[in-house]
Amino acid sequence: MSFPTDLEIAQNADIQHIRKIAAKIGIAEDDLEYYGKYKAKIPLSYIDEQKVAQSKLILVSAINPTPAGEGKTTVSVGLCDGLNRIGKKAIAVLREPSLGPVFGIKGGAAGGGYAQVIPMVDINLHFTGDFSAIEKANNLLAALIDNNIQNRKFSLNIDPRTIVWKRVMDMNDRALRNIIIGLGGTASGVPREDGFNITPASEVMAILCMSENFEDLKTRLGNIFIGYTFDKKPVYARDLKAEAAMAILLRDAIKPNLVQTLEGNPAILHGGPFANIAQGTNTIIATKTGMSLAEYTVTEAGFGADLGAEKFLHIKCRSAGFKPAAMVIVTTVRAMRYHGGAKKGFFESPDLASVQLGIDNLKKHVENYIKLNLKPVVAINHFATDSPEEIAFIQEECSKIGVKAIVAHEFTQGGAGMTELAEEVVNAAENYGNDFQMLYEVNEKVEVKIDRIATEIYGADGVVYSTKAKNDLKVICDLGLDHLPICMAKTQKSLSDNERKIGRPAGFKINVREFEFAAGAGFIIPILGDMMRMPGLPNVPASEGMDIDKFGNITGLS
Repeated sequence: MSFPTDLEIAQNADIQHIRKIAAKIGIAEDDLEYYGKYKAKIPLSYIDEQKVAQSKLILVSAINPTPAGEGKTTVSVGLCDGLNRIGKKAIAVLREPSLGPVFGIKGGAAGGGYAQVIPMVDINLHFTGDFSAIEKANNLLAALIDNNIQNRKFSLNIDPRTIVWKRVMDMNDRALRNIIIGLGGTASGVPREDGFNITPASEVMAILCMSENFEDLKTRLGNIFIGYTFDKKPVYARDLKAEAAMAILLRDAIKPNLVQTLEGNPAILHGGPFANIAQGTNTIIATKTGMSLAEYTVTEAGFGADLGAEKFLHIKCRSAGFKPAAMVIVTTVRAMRYHGGAKKGFFESPDLASVQLGIDNLKKHVENYIKLNLKPVVAINHFATDSPEEIAFIQEECSKIGVKAIVAHEFTQGGAGMTELAEEVVNAAENYGNDFQMLYEVNEKVEVKIDRIATEIYGADGVVYSTKAKNDLKVICDLGLDHLPICMAKTQKSLSDNERKIGRPAGFKINVREFEFAAGAGFIIPILGDMMRMPGLPNVPASEGMDIDKFGNITGLS
């Protein structure tokens, strides 16, 4: 008997009207902005800073994942259900999926099995239109820039060669990374080099995730750096009077989205930056909304804890003024096999020898956060191919370094398979004495901040800067932006900047190829190794396995 697909489980769920879900956390029916029967937006007025200070924030991250991912979102959803099953008022606060991975290789981001947020199809497709609004706001600024270059009467004298602002679209399309625009004669604009990023990499996405209210949003949008004039003066979005119009396009997108888990517990999805090329976490507004409405707020930080969790703590927490009460690091037995050198095609077969080698990747992530005074709980996301010997080995090795490793059965059992993990998370929040300490101060030199992350979190021997990176860094310092926190753009597959260095690599240096910066969002982006901010599709995209029938029923989406 085969296990039902995620889509089949979601389609057969006993989904409740969203007003019933809202009532469970004290949101008045008339305050909801409905997107059909099962989705709604929550007004910003529900943020209560006193309640935020009293709520317990649970951060879920993971080891360096295998290409298929390790189920961090699934564990987050299951943990929320598990906490509610043991009598805690809990809410999941997660990111929105990007269409790029949905139709590419990774699939959706609504959880899986019996630990999903629903309506799954809506969430994985256009949802409430937030990504579309972000695209439009981003591309409005791009259009205003080229219009100003074309307009001699009201020109800001922008030097087209210095423009760093790119257009975006929410799809993996490598052909758009570097393009030429403005061809076709004088009426079609000034020819220049341009390019596209994927929408989760847009600074507008980052700004939405970092903003606390509409005024903050407008200020941050106005601070977006565009390029220079021919007189070498910096140009910002506010110089084009773009910030108000951009904020208008984001009027609804700034409000968090309320949905539900399969077990009828509330979940908020809002924002969706990737963790390898952006800050990898949902919006500050969504997190604070969840903390205002629940005793426990379960949130996630994307990809490995060396990326998403590090950025969550040093960028988001620093800006928002909160700290996690507990942390969960997700691993899988198959990932331990992968990091131990198991060959492709054998990750699903028991292999204790590979697990014994791969455990060092998990240990490094755990050790990182223990020394930052945030001792994690390890969740072993269970798969049918896990052997008892492999699980026992992981638990024993975790015990040796002072942490508990608990098997998570959320995929097949939902919240019922997560009560043990939920109990330990409550224990961690109440008794571990977690008090996260920053790894660096923002006013330290940029090189010092990067070196601290590279050596302490990644385990590198040092950092090497290309000539372009050195020149980029001088620009950042000249603009007075060197006081901003760091947002590394790095492969998620390795602790290093080389995805082939699996496990716990040693004897390597981090290579900073170039810098970008987000003056509006408020961070510096060192781009390491071969990272790209516009992904490409795989040889066999997930889209090839999807279909829709004459009644509108979808298959193959997960």
